Amino acid sequence: MIEDDVQGWAGTRRWVEGVLAPGERIARVTPLKGGWTSRMRRLDIEGAGTPYALVLRSFVKPFYRRHAPGLLAREARVLRLLEDSAVPAPALRAVDAQGAWCDDPSLVMTHLPGGVRIGHDGDVRRRIALLAGQLAAVHALEVPETGRERAWQAWTAPERVQVPATTGQDALWGRAVDVIRRDAPAHRSCFLHRDFHPGNVLFTGTGEELAVSAVVDWVETSWGPADLDVAHCSTALALLHGAPAGMAFADAYEHAGGQLAAHGPDHLYWRLLDTLAFAPDAHKVAAPWRRLGRTDLTPEILTGRLEDYLQALFDRYA
Repeated sequence: MIEDDVQGWAGTRRWVEGVLAPGERIARVTPLKGGWTSRMRRLDIEGAGTPYALVLRSFVKPFYRRHAPGLLAREARVLRLLEDSAVPAPALRAVDAQGAWCDDPSLVMTHLPGGVRIGHDGDVRRRIALLAGQLAAVHALEVPETGRERAWQAWTAPERVQVPATTGQDALWGRAVDVIRRDAPAHRSCFLHRDFHPGNVLFTGTGEELAVSAVVDWVETSWGPADLDVAHCSTALALLHGAPAGMAFADAYEHAGGQLAAHGPDHLYWRLLDTLAFAPDAHKVAAPWRRLGRTDLTPEILTGRLEDYLQALFDRYA
């Protein structure tokens, strides 16, 4: 069954069908949950041989449509770069970054097995270790200079931080903002995913068989400090599972061979630069997680976890 054209992707579907092999067709379309910046669809392909699946990413929100040419062109370049690497990632099939043929700017890539695992269950510690090892492998990639065209960008600034209205911890938030008023610390740069978190990593198996099957969403890649990628995943883990999980990730990353700033206050800067970008709208970032079943992530829970995490960061790194 093919998804109804009234959903506004008839042109995009024709474009996808144009890149398929002769005799192949889209047999089934399934919306994928978890996306926040873009609309994701699984396309089951049949007709010429063994059935297989593709994933279609389309930027439909006005803000992301405006930035789609750069975002999708970057992701296409990165997927090509990763084809011969040890990092499990989809393979690029086609891209229309400008939306010249599609209803919305789009990219189509191979579908890999596995799914997002964000449950608050007994696998959390094992998932943290696997996430850390995978991120260390991303940072170890040798990227030619032509692939380093975009320097890292901060996603907040002291004057842009909005303290949650429900907080009783104004002094804690103010202390955190003061930390990021300094210039960015000197750092060694590497290839960054820049949006590495549990929602962008697929897993297969359970228990001892649990494994990372794919890392997805490569539109924000840049060149910068490993601490910033570690900070982003740590914040997400703190929101999902509590401050101890957020604090455990950096240790697991170093155990996997990753290198972070040796000076505690420097590392604290990067951790807070990321965490403060979630204030006061962590509940919006968590919307895809709630759609995946984490209905426990209320605004009150998320604010409390951010504050617990801020305090834990100061206790360890200040």
